[in-house]
Amino acid sequence: MKRWLAIMLISTVCGTAPYAATGNPATPAQAAGEKEGGGKFTLFKYGNFDSWVTRYIKESAVIGGATKTLYEIGPTSTVNGNTAYTNKGGSPWATSNVMAKVSGITKTNNTVFKEKRGNGFCAKMTTHIEKVKVLGMINISVLAAGSIYLGDMKEPITGTKEGLKAANWGIPFKQRPKAVRFDYKVALSGESNRIKLTGFSSRQTIAGKDLAMAVLYLQKRHEDAKGNITAERVGTMVVTYAKSTNGWVNGATYNIMYGDIRNNPSYNATLMGLRSCDYARNSKGESVLVKETKWANANETPTHLILQFSSSHGGAYIGSPGNTLWIDNVGLVY
Repeated sequence: MKRWLAIMLISTVCGTAPYAATGNPATPAQAAGEKEGGGKFTLFKYGNFDSWVTRYIKESAVIGGATKTLYEIGPTSTVNGNTAYTNKGGSPWATSNVMAKVSGITKTNNTVFKEKRGNGFCAKMTTHIEKVKVLGMINISVLAAGSIYLGDMKEPITGTKEGLKAANWGIPFKQRPKAVRFDYKVALSGESNRIKLTGFSSRQTIAGKDLAMAVLYLQKRHEDAKGNITAERVGTMVVTYAKSTNGWVNGATYNIMYGDIRNNPSYNATLMGLRSCDYARNSKGESVLVKETKWANANETPTHLILQFSSSHGGAYIGSPGNTLWIDNVGLVY
């Protein structure tokens, strides 16, 4: 049963994040000015989250045999049955809602939900403790966070080693936007520390408050003859949310910093430094680690865009149950 934990691994931001909020946010006045005419705002496809794919998956009898509902971002449709999901309708979005099939046992994880907002919907991500019952007895409890990101997921996940590799991070992208914009709402758990709950060890306390976060990375990727992928970091935006909001914050606009930002006052090495923890499929269809090797020139054109929202930070199995992040109307400002 241990290998089914792979379904949780992709539901948190890779690496370890500190507690302080960082990033390069525009002021409210700047955000309003850009929204009204200071720049062109372009929504991502399905970035208004008004249409969702609803999946009904029956888990294996040995763990209860319940039919679970999983939501994916795409054209309004319904999928019945334990069918491996692929992005529909040209959707660029993937979620931490996944199906695993390990040693003949089907298990799901659902941490992203569609939620009514006005006349449409939004994306709701939540951190919770996922429990597995075997023959009616609680066997494993694991902390899982909610996450949506640009890319796709290869299903079914079949083991721990395959969990991270199943996520294809980023989409082809050759533009240079000024900023990313979205509506958001945050409800933090209120706990002063986080927990780590892996399912096979006792609950641990992790120092520091849990934060919701959004990250954007522009990369210029290179693939060698063996299919290895390296990348130069072209653009960076990271923002964390350390407080609950009083309702929705609309049109929040965060500037993208280009080139080598290590001397920028907003730079935080842990959150914004070069990274080598994301997987992508190469031209051979193989999942390989994307290794960022250097900062690109400030005027460089990217080849790929990574964008992720998450209800927790700090790595796999770490967070605070109850942390919730809502996102709507995600796009780029030019």
